[in-house]
Amino acid sequence: MEIFISIASYQDPLLETTIKSAYYQADNPENLRFGICDQSSFPLDINSISFGSQVSYEHVEPSLSQGPCWARSKVQKFFNNETYYLQIDSHMQFEKGWDSYMLSYFSKIEKEGHEHHQPPIITCYPRGFEIVDFDKKEFALLTDDTSTFTLNFREDSIFCNGPYSAQITSMTNTEITHGYLIAAGCLFTSGSFVKDVPYDQSLYFYGEELSIALRAFTRGYGIYHIPSTPIYHLYTDTSDLKRKLHWDEDEDSSRTIKWHEREKMSINRLIDLINNKIDGKYGLGNKRTLKDFEYLAGVDLIERKVINKEKAFSSNFLSSLAWNKEIFHN
Repeated sequence: MEIFISIASYQDPLLETTIKSAYYQADNPENLRFGICDQSSFPLDINSISFGSQVSYEHVEPSLSQGPCWARSKVQKFFNNETYYLQIDSHMQFEKGWDSYMLSYFSKIEKEGHEHHQPPIITCYPRGFEIVDFDKKEFALLTDDTSTFTLNFREDSIFCNGPYSAQITSMTNTEITHGYLIAAGCLFTSGSFVKDVPYDQSLYFYGEELSIALRAFTRGYGIYHIPSTPIYHLYTDTSDLKRKLHWDEDEDSSRTIKWHEREKMSINRLIDLINNKIDGKYGLGNKRTLKDFEYLAGVDLIERKVINKEKAFSSNFLSSLAWNKEIFHN
């Protein structure tokens, strides 16, 4: 019953606190296995971490990094048939007992959910946390909102870069809901995901989340949202601790292929996926169709049109669906 935790990190001073929070806040830390691609100027000393034997670690010089999806792909090579797969960012905090909570919901959906929506993927943009004192490793979790949040397209950024659209959360009063979009920085699913939907390192950043959502969805995976996900993300850092980004000019200056060139190739790769021009493991699956996805999402990805605003931009339609029933009847 091991959980593989995938972390791709870029110049992130919060990487070590993320790993330790996941470990020390787990009910069963002995069942955790970490895979880390650390793209940084200063590698972590894994041997100094008490549970270092549970960490598979690769250090990459930032100038050699090819982007987030490339790094997540490298992490997946550490996967060793663990039962479950958790993919997170490198600036996260965890509530006590987070592993039991996620496993409980996964088991409930797996047992009570419809057979045509399996295995489950539990995903969200998590609640945030704030840095109180980094030197003392003090953080404040923003726990107030315990609602379930779906993921939808952001109306002011729909098809803002070819087929790419920004994503946003929408609140619902339903405990468990179906979904159609995935948050790459917080997804919990079966370990089979790594073999069924391996990361496409041809992608850069834009297109990452829609690509894995389409590929998982068309392979029969069920996308779900649950309340009070016990994992927290640093969205806005108001401290003096500033994290460098892959596309910062200073970071990108020594690279042969610049970030904007990789971004253009990434968007073209997403276009090819949508138009079913990619065969094999990086292409669409055969258990559901692109039309099935578009029905649920209220968009036409090929024509880049919004067909149903309520489906595309709010949680209303997803909330109206019984999470444990089949949602396609054709």
